[in-house]
This record gives sequence, C-alpha cells and structure tokens, in this order.
Amino acid sequence: MPNVVLIEATDTDFRWMLGERCCQNGLRLPEGGVDDPVVLGIVRAITMRLHDAGSRASWLVVCNGEVVGLCSYRRPPVDRCVEIGYSIAPSKRGNGYATGAVAAMVEAAVLDLSVDTLTAETAVQNLASQGVLERNGFARTRTRTDEEDGEVIGWARPIPHHRNNPTPASRATESSDDRP
Repeated sequence: MPNVVLIEATDTDFRWMLGERCCQNGLRLPEGGVDDPVVLGIVRAITMRLHDAGSRASWLVVCNGEVVGLCSYRRPPVDRCVEIGYSIAPSKRGNGYATGAVAAMVEAAVLDLSVDTLTAETAVQNLASQGVLERNGFARTRTRTDEEDGEVIGWARPIPHHRNNPTPASRATESSDDRP
C-alpha cells in the first residue's frame, strides 16, 4: 500500500483544483485532474458544510506531493456515527490509494471522540470499493435500493478509542514531504 497522507481540504484547495487559481503550496495535480468539476463542486459543498458545523474531516489524499484523491466525512457525526466517502483520480486508480486513504480516515476517527462508528455505502457492482472497505475492517450491514446508484451495500466499522489521546480528527497527518 502506498504511503498516503491526508491534508485538510480548504476552499482554496478546491479553487485550485477547479482551475480558479494557480499553484497550491507545492502540491501537484494528476494527469486529468482529481475528479470531474461537478464532483469537485459537490465535495466542496460537503467540505463547507462540515467546516460550518465545526468539523475539519475533509481531506486531500496526497502521495509524494501529488493530490491523488479526496476523502471526507459525508456529513457531521450523528449519534456518534458518520458516513465516509472517498474518490481517487481516474488516472491513479488501482494503486492502493483508496485503501490507504480509508486506513488514514480510520486512524483519524480513532482520535475523533465524537465518532464510535464509521459507515459507508458502495454500489453492488463496485467490487474495488468493496475490497477497500473489507481491507480496512468494515463489515457488510445491509443492502438497499438508491434512486441514483441502484442496489447499494451498507458497511460499518466500530472505532476503538484511545481515551487518553484527545487529539481531534481535524488535525490530519501531514508530512513535510507533502506540503512545504
């Protein structure tokens, strides 16, 4: 699994990924960008809602100074439970970045005392994403039909907390190699 680092996503980062400004602290974008502009706009809105609620759980997925994807809580925790989402740039898929990103989100959730359970959903046809969740200790919990995606599988993973380490998940791991 590649060494990925999660760096807190900001509106400035989204402006850069959408081409509204140049350069972002020495980071690079992959060939073809991180995602479609419509998807980036949706994730940007999620990030702003999280920030408005006091959560910083939206991250750039970075490997060797390149933004290879995005991941986040999909909304602030409710009843100590939060759904996660993640996406890897099309040109970077199949290299273990999603597995690394979800592992890093699990690590962040261990430090986030407002979360006891992480959940996710995958389309029944998305075997790669199902494997990412299984490799990170998620278990299937249900299936349901989604208007947009059809049949989806629900997943959950309990989070063990180290109660003597109250560092919030908003402080994502950052390496000097990934952001100057």
